[in-house]
Amino acid sequence: MSDWGRPARRLSGVDPAAIPFDDLFAAQAPVVLEGAATHWPLVQAGLKSASAAADYLRGFAGAAPVTVYTGPPDIAGRFHYDSEVAGFNFSSARAPLGEVLDALLAAADDPEAAAIYVGSTDIDHFLPGLRAENDLALTHADFTHKPPLASIWIGNRTTAAAHYDISHNLACCLAGARRFTLFPPDQIANLYPGPLEPTPGGQVVTMVDLAAPDLVRFPRFAAAMEAAIIADLAPGDVLYYPAMWWHQVDALAPFNILANYWWNPVPAYVDTPQTTLLHALLSLRDRPAGERAAWRAVFNYYVFGEDAPEAGAHLPDHARGPLAPLDPLAARRLRAQVLGRLNR
Repeated sequence: MSDWGRPARRLSGVDPAAIPFDDLFAAQAPVVLEGAATHWPLVQAGLKSASAAADYLRGFAGAAPVTVYTGPPDIAGRFHYDSEVAGFNFSSARAPLGEVLDALLAAADDPEAAAIYVGSTDIDHFLPGLRAENDLALTHADFTHKPPLASIWIGNRTTAAAHYDISHNLACCLAGARRFTLFPPDQIANLYPGPLEPTPGGQVVTMVDLAAPDLVRFPRFAAAMEAAIIADLAPGDVLYYPAMWWHQVDALAPFNILANYWWNPVPAYVDTPQTTLLHALLSLRDRPAGERAAWRAVFNYYVFGEDAPEAGAHLPDHARGPLAPLDPLAARRLRAQVLGRLNR
């Protein structure tokens, strides 16, 4: 484990029915809500034993098999690329959740056990009814644009390499222990991102091994180490962190369960910026420096500048087109325009 980074801000005594979302969202930084999910029956089962938590989950497991990732002991639980970055250092398969739980419990006392990881599994689909007894009170207006996606993560001692998500996150440690190592979005260059695709878990990951950073190969990572925030979670703790924050997740016990909620406080018709990034690589990156500088000014005017929402304010309403505030109809028209240009 790392001996660098500063601790995340922590709040104790939070009322689970009245989480201060306004304060959390205004801060736009990681915050641990100590014990905010301790009252969940699943947490209480896990505090008794790993087998009690597993038995509780079995009561909700549906018939659909889950995706399980397995890595040999020599990867030390770090799911990543192989040494040539030509593939991955783990394999995946489908199995009933009960079989996965049995394998985890059987290997709990084996220091040479394979790494086993069930990640990003839709709770409502694979564990119907679980949220009726184990759920956060998500009452803030930011959750009303589109219902948050609730997922569960189960495994032994595993590491999800540092990556970013395009959604905001509430991560709830339900059994075992987790350590989140978080970096602000502006540290991207210091984190040496890997390939855009394929990726170990759907998002770009750092090529740096945070447990043993090679500062000769990755010298800028020293700056990321100074910016890192560490959030250690015990059962019942809930971590909030904003979209685009890089985060590595280390599961520290022989049996770990985490649930999380992803959401974006924008209407569903707003597209993902990841598509924009890919098209920018196609259309902008390899242009001459002078052109890139000019386009940077254009994007700042229309998209990134403080006054960008008013870029068309000097035009009559009927002439603003996509410069007007988006609504579902305008979004469909703009999407059709983009598709038309791509298909030329």
